[in-house]
Amino acid sequence: MTDLVSLTARLPKAGETIHGHRFFTGFGGKGANQCVQAARLGAKTSMICKVGKDSFGYDYIENFKKNGIPTGQNFIVIVAGANLILDSEHLKRAAPVICQAKVMVCQLEVTPAISLEALKLAHSSGVKTLFNPAPAIADLDPQFYTHSNIICCNESEAEILTGITVGNAQDAGRVGLVLLERGCETAVVTLGPEGCVAVSAKEPTPKHIPIKRVTAVDTTGAGDSFVGALAFYMAYYPDLPLEEMLKRANLIASVSVQTTGTQTSFPYKKDLPQHLF
Repeated sequence: MTDLVSLTARLPKAGETIHGHRFFTGFGGKGANQCVQAARLGAKTSMICKVGKDSFGYDYIENFKKNGIPTGQNFIVIVAGANLILDSEHLKRAAPVICQAKVMVCQLEVTPAISLEALKLAHSSGVKTLFNPAPAIADLDPQFYTHSNIICCNESEAEILTGITVGNAQDAGRVGLVLLERGCETAVVTLGPEGCVAVSAKEPTPKHIPIKRVTAVDTTGAGDSFVGALAFYMAYYPDLPLEEMLKRANLIASVSVQTTGTQTSFPYKKDLPQHLF
């Protein structure tokens, strides 16, 4: 996924043409963003996806290499939305990588059936699973919940999944309890500048983890920074209490919103307070 971004003073009205004052491209996609953030914190990462046989695809492979993410063998298809071509056969080729991982993160930017297949493979192999149901769909297969150690969603995704409008931490707690009932071990609902709310089978009372306010320049990708950081802590600091992992992920995400861009705004380990590690 590559972002094509035009900055304007306002959005055009229907049928109107306006000038933008800046245009740039950026590397995006939820899974890639989360993978890059984890890698920048020091995680050994792998990315399972497909890219097009075009400049966007070639440039993205180089971007993965620059971020220390092994690319392995490339299987390139000339289509728009190449990720939708990712199938069970490709997943079988990636099985050794998945089964040897400490944590696997899944989203819904590939076909949901393939994400579910990957979650099942990881879960049955004892790999911790972190599922980010984005972009969210209302009729999500119930097996997504039972094969996810942690489900992490934002307010809008939470509403699509549960029908509960999230306006505050209390609402987020209600969502978390519904997700627990559906079978996941832990549910995390992110609330932007208000931090996040977590609830788990071990601690069924919802817990609000606030965050220190910062001046946001660009919030694009903040949720992916959070998920990538959470995955990093799950893999490398598994004995940390969940609340502490979430506090640290909150802080890292808050750093990302203080700079323009998506992956370009994600901090490296060397740029963060060392007490986070």
